[in-house]
Amino acid sequence: MGPSIKTVDFLVIGGGVAGLRAAIELASKGSVLVLTKDTISESSTGYAQGGIAVALSDEDEVCIHFEDTIKAGDGLCREDAVRAMVEEGPGYILELISWGAEFDREGSKLAFTMEAAHTRRRILHSHGDSTGKEVERALIKKVRTYPSISRYDFAFTLDLIIRDNKCIGATVLRGDSVINIFARAIILATGGAGQLFSRTTNPMITTGDGIAIAYRAGAQIVDMEFIQFHPTTLYSRGAPQFLLSEAMRGEGAVLRNIHGKRFMPEYHEKAELASRDTVTRAIVSEMVLTKAKHVYLDLTHLEKDFVKKRFPQIYSTCLQYDIDITEDKIPVCPAAHYIMGGVSTNLHGETSIEGLFAAGEVACTGVHGANRLASNSLLEGLVFGARTGKKAACYMNKENTDPTLYKSDNKFITEREASSPASFDAEKIRSSLRQMMWKKTGIIRCEKSLTAARSWLRKWDFIMNTPFRNRRESELSNMLTVSQLITEAALFRKGSVGAHYRSDFKSRGDQPERHTAFEGSSVPEWID
Repeated sequence: MGPSIKTVDFLVIGGGVAGLRAAIELASKGSVLVLTKDTISESSTGYAQGGIAVALSDEDEVCIHFEDTIKAGDGLCREDAVRAMVEEGPGYILELISWGAEFDREGSKLAFTMEAAHTRRRILHSHGDSTGKEVERALIKKVRTYPSISRYDFAFTLDLIIRDNKCIGATVLRGDSVINIFARAIILATGGAGQLFSRTTNPMITTGDGIAIAYRAGAQIVDMEFIQFHPTTLYSRGAPQFLLSEAMRGEGAVLRNIHGKRFMPEYHEKAELASRDTVTRAIVSEMVLTKAKHVYLDLTHLEKDFVKKRFPQIYSTCLQYDIDITEDKIPVCPAAHYIMGGVSTNLHGETSIEGLFAAGEVACTGVHGANRLASNSLLEGLVFGARTGKKAACYMNKENTDPTLYKSDNKFITEREASSPASFDAEKIRSSLRQMMWKKTGIIRCEKSLTAARSWLRKWDFIMNTPFRNRRESELSNMLTVSQLITEAALFRKGSVGAHYRSDFKSRGDQPERHTAFEGSSVPEWID
């Protein structure tokens, strides 16, 4: 028996800040179905502690936020995309506040903090260090006011449905059932790919699915070599790789090696407030020099009540592992955090495939360039989620073919086979993949390590080309596919730019301000 069929006006794949904001924009235009891989509250949005960057304070200006973002992107930001984000961002934040989002205040005014590579205190935060959860709460509450928006939780998208070079739907696994969902416009908002690495701040659901299914559909994928590693995650036996917010250093925390020596001033004039890639590589260098598996983040010189009030979630979480951040130095180590590359889009979320849109971390608008400025991701999700929703609504209003006309095409309603050309242990391969990616394509790369990664990945080519009904095996296929794109792009860029650092090519290389792209090929090429 073949899969069931469902038809809606708009299909939004992903329930983080970008997907929810797009759905809200579409709610008055037709029926909207939001697919979430887990529950609607399980997304990278909810894990964003530090805050949301926006030029709303008295000391700040949009043009300064623009300049800071461009500088962090190390020559690869698309200026029109950055301008759209910083100019439109304040309006979308005020709109979010009008919907009930609560940000911390000093008296009647919004409170702002400093983070690395910003030149102004422009980071809004909520409940100290739970900003992402508050943004998510406000958006979910707003979504629930629209009867036109429905939701499928625990729905895993297997592949996009393409006909005549147009995206008309998606094949979705929900429980044991396969559903072909047809729509007039499809928006990918599936988040990132942090689970490709053994150390990551990302939730378990971030396995690169959106990038993989878009790549298989023939969409252009760009800048995959640029992976941002967060400098400070908790390193303690039995503890999760818990993110220790950038804002901690913004408020005065310092980094010390295992001998208690503060080291960042030796690496950069801005010390702990240098860009994330600089701080991350400095930590790695200190770990190598001291033959240690971690360094320390130290807040013990700060006033105790201030620390507890400013970082309540971090304080309580660390206490569970017998670390009192007001009295103890915190053992920390870098971890994969954010992917700057992804599905190539224009300023309105349009991809290279008609009918397919993308927003949020899965997309590459060019806002982040080679290195994302801290706390710009939530703002990008809001701004480009809304922009993408508006464009998708316009696309539906164009005269385009009704996707229901394709329902009788057996190409899309035949149940996917779950056969494999060889038996394999998916869980073991998944674990080995994550360890290999961390060691070979992680913070510091070279031709030798990347070539070893390529060879490892080629052993499992057959998995990337095999359709599965099982979610875990499908996830593994997607993880292998995206790992291959990252590895090939990193080998292709023979230079060090932003978060992409090659020990064998420490200079910027001969194409430092061009982008790498895949389109229907496993071999990258340069684009402007």
